[in-house]
Amino acid sequence: MLVLALVMVLLVWNVVDQARPSISEFGVGFLTGTEWNAVTDKFGALDLICGTLATSLIALLIAVPIAIAIALFLTELAPAVLRTPVGMLVELLAAIPSVVLGLWGIVVMGPFLNDHVEPWMISHLGFIPFLDGYPSPVGLLPACLILTIMIVPIVASISRELLSSVPSDLKAGAMALGATRWEMVRRVALPQVGAGLVAGTMLGFARAVGEAIAVTQVIGGSLVRPQNLYAPADTMAGRLAAQYSGAATALQKASLAYLAVILLVISLITNLIANLIVRRMRRRLGTP
Repeated sequence: MLVLALVMVLLVWNVVDQARPSISEFGVGFLTGTEWNAVTDKFGALDLICGTLATSLIALLIAVPIAIAIALFLTELAPAVLRTPVGMLVELLAAIPSVVLGLWGIVVMGPFLNDHVEPWMISHLGFIPFLDGYPSPVGLLPACLILTIMIVPIVASISRELLSSVPSDLKAGAMALGATRWEMVRRVALPQVGAGLVAGTMLGFARAVGEAIAVTQVIGGSLVRPQNLYAPADTMAGRLAAQYSGAATALQKASLAYLAVILLVISLITNLIANLIVRRMRRRLGTP
């Protein structure tokens, strides 16, 4: 435990130390700046922060319901003969290298979205501000869907283990009292594992925020605040992975390290929020 704590402290100290020149030069204004120009040594992270949060939150909104539905199907509805193979298929998604997913996004998913899905969405849902615009094979939507594919196995695996741990006596008792299977799941199973589901969701969010390679391949790499779901954008992790080794100036490298500091802060805040939610849910349910 002490070794892990020491490693974390050294990691944070090293990243902050590398970011110190940029912190001294831009201060908190780095968070609200929109320019990223290595020629003039002017850097700002606002557009990257917006791109990171947009891709991660949208992917989370799509992935979590799908993952919980998969977990419920495998624990409550699927025949015993299907549970193991289907569960293995879902978990195998997590083993696919992110660069392979990104390549698939470029070659297959991006063109398909550009030719079929995005025109339909613009035609039928374009009256919604964030869903108007023009089709593009790269942009926010492909990045969100790639992240969704990467999040689903993690959240589904955790949710499945949690739902499988609910005592069968509780479920059988609820159904014996006249509850339907859905009522048993909604009123007995899900409240019992609610805290764990929150923790799994936060883990999925952290996975999405920190993903770089696959997102960089499909998001377009444009330093523009996302105006719609189809426009190219960029994320902090993607910018860090794409430019750090080839940074033109020392201040650019320090600014990229500043992005890493922001990612660390987001991860810390996410964990704190998750812990608060878990504790509150446990107190409400009267569990330790």
